Amino acid sequence: MRLTSRTVSIASSLYDAALALIYPQQCAVCGGSVDARANGVACALCWRKTRVFDGSETICWKCGAISNGIISEEKRTEVRCRRCEDESFAAARACGVYEGALRVSVLELKRSPDVSTRLALLLLETQKRAPLHNATLIVPVPLHAERLRERGFNQAAVLGASLARLSHLPFDQHSLVRRTHTERHRAGMDAQARRESVAGAFSVARPRLVANERILLIDDVLTTGATVSACAAALLSAGAQDVFVLTVARPV
Repeated sequence: MRLTSRTVSIASSLYDAALALIYPQQCAVCGGSVDARANGVACALCWRKTRVFDGSETICWKCGAISNGIISEEKRTEVRCRRCEDESFAAARACGVYEGALRVSVLELKRSPDVSTRLALLLLETQKRAPLHNATLIVPVPLHAERLRERGFNQAAVLGASLARLSHLPFDQHSLVRRTHTERHRAGMDAQARRESVAGAFSVARPRLVANERILLIDDVLTTGATVSACAAALLSAGAQDVFVLTVARPV
């Protein structure tokens, strides 16, 4: 029997309803019930309350910092915050603000290597927008081998693999490596301290695989941009044409 998309949708809804009844999952934001597997650890209401970008926002075209100004669409590519001029990446974007459903999704991803359908689709939507749509290869921000042994998986690689399956872009999680086991970025560290902590921390083990590629660098959260900028510098030195950055979230 050939299943239609409507049949599959109805079956999925019934399964979600049964699962919620038998094994209710608490929303990691509000404590209510998560009503659909696709939403991961947050309920639909908390997802709706979370600020997710749709591409119409006025932002710094390079780093993605949110601006309160209003500008015409044709001039959007000219907006610059002037704080990111020295960053090595060409452009950075996030799916939304580090709050609510996106925040708990990031925190859960540090504990369990599973990307919810809703989050995976948000990554895909963001990747399809300019200028990230020009990317030819997905590369995750790597963990040092010691940190990887501690955690058991790299959350950036999990995100990258999920996006690669949906976007059909090639995925390379081995070329970019972290050579030094640097101190964790603590709350309160300023941009300069973060930048110094990752200076020279990354290298490219397989330059021929990144040469002339337009890299889409994946991570969970963009804070100061120090880590992704250090990664971008290593990739560009190895012959990459451009480096774009995509993260799940960023602070306001």
